[in-house]
Amino acid sequence: MNVQLLHTPEGVRDIYGRECARKQKVEQQILSVFHRYGYQSIETPTFEFFDIFSKDRGSVASREMFKFFDRENNTLVLRPDMTPAIARCVAKYHMEETMPLHLCYAGQTFTNSSNYQGRLKESTQMGAECILDASADADAQMLAMVAEALQAAGLSDFQLEIGEVEFFRGLAEEAGMGRETAEALRELIEQKNYFAVEEMLSGLSLTDSLRELFLKLPELFGNAETIAYAREHTKNPRALAALARLEEVLDILDLYGLTEFVSVDLGMLSKYQYYTGIIFKAFTYGTGDYIVNGGRYDKLLEQFGKEAPAVGFTILVDSLLLALERQKQSVTLETMENLILYQKSSRKAAFAFTKKLREEGHSAISLLVDNGKDFSFYEEYARRMGMEAIYYLDSDGEAAVKMPYTKEEA
Repeated sequence: MNVQLLHTPEGVRDIYGRECARKQKVEQQILSVFHRYGYQSIETPTFEFFDIFSKDRGSVASREMFKFFDRENNTLVLRPDMTPAIARCVAKYHMEETMPLHLCYAGQTFTNSSNYQGRLKESTQMGAECILDASADADAQMLAMVAEALQAAGLSDFQLEIGEVEFFRGLAEEAGMGRETAEALRELIEQKNYFAVEEMLSGLSLTDSLRELFLKLPELFGNAETIAYAREHTKNPRALAALARLEEVLDILDLYGLTEFVSVDLGMLSKYQYYTGIIFKAFTYGTGDYIVNGGRYDKLLEQFGKEAPAVGFTILVDSLLLALERQKQSVTLETMENLILYQKSSRKAAFAFTKKLREEGHSAISLLVDNGKDFSFYEEYARRMGMEAIYYLDSDGEAAVKMPYTKEEA
């Protein structure tokens, strides 16, 4: 037999048993938060035309997409990013809508990243998008929903870091930088590469104050004092407006009671070019990267023919589950799983008993006993499957609990 048939390609994995049940439970808890906030579920295709995610959209680089062709020779891609797909969908079905749309989703995304990065190439993402609302209140609501969703999933120790891409763009404008230069500097700042930032700035003609601010950006994070420092070092209207907007969002978050979870990071500069205002990420212990990514994208829908401000976020479910596991945060499964063993003579009673358990909301498997196997065989089977109890129905149809036993977590 070809052993390769039993393995998955690099960057994807199987999820089964209790792990799969835990993942589904976390997804249900998160989706419940979205729905309580009034967000309606939306599904978009797993693959779309390449142009939906092209470089001009500011999405994932072409080399990081899984591309293929249909029978008409159109270039298609497995979606690497949910937001452009939802923007296309909104422009198609809500072109005339002028009031806010609140949408949420759960689905798989596919990124053809390098193997050495150690990231999954297929990952589960859940998120929400608020379309046609340009207010700071919408920005703050997104962050509040992120916090509540993470808490509902079982996470209590996390940090929401907020940046403002317009602040950096205002500084680049003040410095007279071209797009390519600004993008190169953005990458270095995002990477916290202090020495490379200093070297690049040495070749540019800048005021001392602006140079100091650029050099300080990779480490410019904290609270309101961070914003005050930034304001003192620029007079660019675009940058100042961005700082004012950020302050307004922070004030609203204070009303939500989220101040303890929030910090400012003016050195946070997303690779997604479609962001136009605040951007944010959520971090926690147990993962080497963010578990939530989001921001405002007021110009993206224009590329699909609809002028509409928007803000949204994505929760990286696989990373969240890894964090929960490493933090020893258990995911409680509500159903009790039971194994019902019966003889042919007690078949009718076994089916009735099994039906009763299921109607009460429990999981139940009924299994005809093989008289050639002793009870320890079934006990070990139940343990492997993570079951809570075994019931044995005798010839009279009476259910006798043959457990409890020490159940090992799968």
